[in-house]
Amino acid sequence: MEENPKMSVPAPLNVGPFTSLVMVKKRYILFYLIQIWLSFFVMQYEFWWYWSFLYDWKYIHFIAFFPLLVFVMYVTLVFVSLGSSKLLLLIVNVFHKPKEGVFLRDASDKDYRYWSIRNTIKKWPVWLSHKFPLPWLDNLCFKMFGVKTTFSNSLFEGWCDCEMVIFGKNVVLGQASIVQSAVIVGNLFIMRKTTIEDNVRIGAHSIVMPGTHIGKNCILSGCSLTTVGQKLDEGYVYVGAPCKKYKKNVFFEDGLEDKLGILPEEMEKLHELYEDLYMKRKDRDITEENNDIIS
Repeated sequence: MEENPKMSVPAPLNVGPFTSLVMVKKRYILFYLIQIWLSFFVMQYEFWWYWSFLYDWKYIHFIAFFPLLVFVMYVTLVFVSLGSSKLLLLIVNVFHKPKEGVFLRDASDKDYRYWSIRNTIKKWPVWLSHKFPLPWLDNLCFKMFGVKTTFSNSLFEGWCDCEMVIFGKNVVLGQASIVQSAVIVGNLFIMRKTTIEDNVRIGAHSIVMPGTHIGKNCILSGCSLTTVGQKLDEGYVYVGAPCKKYKKNVFFEDGLEDKLGILPEEMEKLHELYEDLYMKRKDRDITEENNDIIS
């Protein structure tokens, strides 16, 4: 039986703001190279100006101010890359704007092709912003690329797609968590708007699939997974892959100290109570008979 040449091969899904390792067309790398060259072109003039200014007092000023210069040069690198990327995206969106839907993962499909272009353009500034030690630059990068977010959100530890994502206030992404608005499944490419409302906590190594809507005061526990288009009800803890409603989340309710029976000066006990409520295993006890079988 002859193999279908259009059947998909395993896709190297570098989820988050990065494009896949295999682009639709290799020539799209030109966008990436232009941004890198332009960013360093501006940055080198800062160093040249600094070196010329220090001609008579090189050693003293170099030792005293060079660390500050490195910081300024890095910020310049990020902002120039953000500006050039934003300009390129505006031009690209004139020809074809992103939209929700299910498309073919094929170079002939216009939506998939332009998604690849947009992600190639975003790759360099997002990578630079994410390496910056202060998380506000990460939020600024997302906002410039169309993600609705606020500076009260902590997105620094996770990865997030850079379009069709809406965050409320006081959202925290756990380490290595992923929020997606696009995903590749076999020969299909899916794009959906993803919404995460106020006071949501995404646990470490959890994945939020495209189209997910997470209500206020929700917790998606660590190593959990939502399904495409899944709705998580407000005020609950969800666990599992795919995730399921586990129990009511009381940790954002008013008068929490009274409900838990903990005085303000005894708040250190809160962690122990949290572990008992949310981290204690609920598996069935293994009977002595089963222990004998296992042994």
